[in-house]
Amino acid sequence: MATTSFPFIPYHPAQFSTEETCAKATEFYRLMDSRRSVREFSDKPVPREVIENIVMTASTAPSGAHKQPWTFCVVSNPELKKQIREAAEKEEYESYNGRMTPEWLEDLAPLGTDWQKPFLEVAPWLIIVFKKVYDVKEDGSKRNNYYVAESVGISCGFLISAIHKAGLVTLTHTPSPMNFLSKLLNRPANERPYLLLPVGYPAADVQVPDLKRKPLEEVSVWFD
Repeated sequence: MATTSFPFIPYHPAQFSTEETCAKATEFYRLMDSRRSVREFSDKPVPREVIENIVMTASTAPSGAHKQPWTFCVVSNPELKKQIREAAEKEEYESYNGRMTPEWLEDLAPLGTDWQKPFLEVAPWLIIVFKKVYDVKEDGSKRNNYYVAESVGISCGFLISAIHKAGLVTLTHTPSPMNFLSKLLNRPANERPYLLLPVGYPAADVQVPDLKRKPLEEVSVWFD
């Protein structure tokens, strides 16, 4: 390990027997395998404390040089959610009616999606994730961040997992382009919109496509 003047502290992660480790890995896989993207939400309130803990969980993700290059904008204000929906639907309409290739539309067809996004108003919370391309020091100069897209992507994985663990649902929504989010949320020039997630409880009669996930042998290569 390289010599550094930065303070280090002891770390004692939980350790389990081989049997417990296998059981915990299986349990977590089954939990996450039950996760589905949902487009129909209930307007049932979710306590702010729940969302705060979910965001803080996302912010425990590893990041390049520990720069934590993310900002989570959390929206519950009805008027602001309405403005976000209107702006998102404008972009989505253009995408579905000219921007997307025929192949793309064909791939989306089984999911039953279209340009209309009512969940942006129905879901009690919207979490808009911004990536910080660089930091701004007190004197106004720039300081680089590293592996920004990778770091924020990992953080979003933590975020989605925490949402599911809490018994809530979400959807990874990426209206393109997303510059309108920077304007509506008054974000600084060093931040770029990365992902929009509605968060809440599922609608009582919600349905999801009967999709199948790829088996282990299709998503992994082993070198024993």
